[in-house]
Amino acid sequence: MKDFKHLTLALLVLFTFSKATSQTKKIDVSKSKITWIGQKITGKHQGTIDFKDGYLLFKDNVLAGGSFVADMTSLTNTDQTGKSKNDLEGHLKSDDFFGVYNFKTAKLDFITVANKGNNTYSISANLTLKGITNPVKFDLLVKNNTATANLFIDRTKYDIRYGSGSYFSDLGDRTIYNEFELNVTLSF
Repeated sequence: MKDFKHLTLALLVLFTFSKATSQTKKIDVSKSKITWIGQKITGKHQGTIDFKDGYLLFKDNVLAGGSFVADMTSLTNTDQTGKSKNDLEGHLKSDDFFGVYNFKTAKLDFITVANKGNNTYSISANLTLKGITNPVKFDLLVKNNTATANLFIDRTKYDIRYGSGSYFSDLGDRTIYNEFELNVTLSF
């Protein structure tokens, strides 16, 4: 019986010290940002989207997960002013593009996280836009209380086909490229 107590105590101590320490770090939505870039044959536009909520999960100071919600109603255009700016923002918010009146948020959930070294992680995630979920992959660099990533998203996978040369053959120089870029900065 004495040996059983020692074995139990040893296992309890081993389990206690080997248990990973988890920490959830909420992002500061006022300091975190998403910058989008959309290109067409004749040029490009860019703007921002605000975060609504989000967090990164760390285990023993190593990134292990994350989830983020973007406020699609905050979508803005930053390279134009006046009527052109308002027209583009209205069109991007319409059903031709992101349909923000029916889909007010977009969501990104990490599925797997692989440590590549040098504070860089390979992320596989699910991105939900317009109620449609597809897998995406990207690298995330984490330094101090900041994380950054560049994502390239094929908008046609989310039923955003307006101006796509993949679906319309007579667009000429009005063709809008299928991929758009998201430059993400997370502060936590």
